[in-house]
Amino acid sequence: MAEPKVEQLNVKILGRDYRLSCATDEKDALLAAVAYVDEKMGSIRDSGKITGNDRIAVFAALSIANELLSTRTGAFSELAFGDFKRRIQSMNTALDAALSPQEKLF
Repeated sequence: MAEPKVEQLNVKILGRDYRLSCATDEKDALLAAVAYVDEKMGSIRDSGKITGNDRIAVFAALSIANELLSTRTGAFSELAFGDFKRRIQSMNTALDAALSPQEKLF
């Protein structure tokens, strides 16, 4: 069996360049994912509530994970899903507390 062809892609997320590799037949899906992540991160940045690319990336990841899990509610009981949402809120609070002193450095 022949190995899939691999492509190198240069993409931009939140104004920063990244070089990624993917199978040629997965290129369109990867580019769609890059566009979605870039849009999500840009939206969070533009809200003005969160600063710093690392914090923006974490909040975007949490938001995307929440969207994914929301589409899978059949796999989770309401109790488990509610617990997941509380944990995300708790993580957000912990991140705010841990990272807010760092904002004063910039």
